[in-house]
Amino acid sequence: MSPRLNPSPETLVTRGWQDYALLDSGDGRKLERYGPYTVVRPEPQCFWSPRDPKAFEAANAVFDPQQEEEDSGRWRFDAHGPIDAFPLKWRDVRFTGRFTPFRHLAFFPEQAANWEWLDARISTLEKPRILNLFGYTGVASLACAAAGAEVTHVDASKKSVAYARENAEQSGLADRPIRWIVEDCRKYVAREVRRGSKYHGIILDPPKYGRGPTGEVWRLFEDLPELLKDCASLLADDASFLLLNAYAARISGLSLAHMMAEATADRDGEIDWGELALAEDRPDGRAIGLSFFARWSA
Repeated sequence: MSPRLNPSPETLVTRGWQDYALLDSGDGRKLERYGPYTVVRPEPQCFWSPRDPKAFEAANAVFDPQQEEEDSGRWRFDAHGPIDAFPLKWRDVRFTGRFTPFRHLAFFPEQAANWEWLDARISTLEKPRILNLFGYTGVASLACAAAGAEVTHVDASKKSVAYARENAEQSGLADRPIRWIVEDCRKYVAREVRRGSKYHGIILDPPKYGRGPTGEVWRLFEDLPELLKDCASLLADDASFLLLNAYAARISGLSLAHMMAEATADRDGEIDWGELALAEDRPDGRAIGLSFFARWSA
């Protein structure tokens, strides 16, 4: 018994929706629309030329990276001044966009491809128990809850979990069965293993590096293999999926797939793997690969 590993990678492409679009890209940057605002952020892999360079200069907000660190820097706003938090929506999930110090806007739009997959899969299940690790501001958790799941959302950041709770209120999902937990994900999972807890689906979206609420250090390459195996042991006999997503220059969808195959070696099912990408909002739009994934499904 072992899952079948898909021999070919898949590119899951996110295209724009009402509150988000990738408008243009090139010269190491991307021009996006978040609700009513246009935003420029660095994207080093965009080696090509932008189609409309002038549109980049007219953006409402530009992230200026600090030296070689593209994830740290500062936001520069147009003449209208700094922009506070603002509302966004994806299907039934409402959430807040925020200009964070790490160039992100408090969610990752390319993950919409995974949200769609989760929505479709959970909608076929009867009140499944879902565990979302490194859940950040909760958009994936709320997509699962809106589809009918009981969700346990875990993140080491008290601020991120507070934002996730606010997003649940905005979405009208605060009364859904969602547990909000501020804790180091490894500690939580280890305790759940000892308890014999079981889940029908697990989402694992770790950062490359992070710190827990009491100073625990997370390093993706050192800590992910053991955590993934522990997650696999939490899957119920009738579990539906285990979804792993990672952002790191030294990782690939294939490496995640082999790790997933090892963790789920005692199960049937299938493992698909590949890359998540954002496509420009035009018929001939170019796509930017932004993260890698591997998914075991029953």
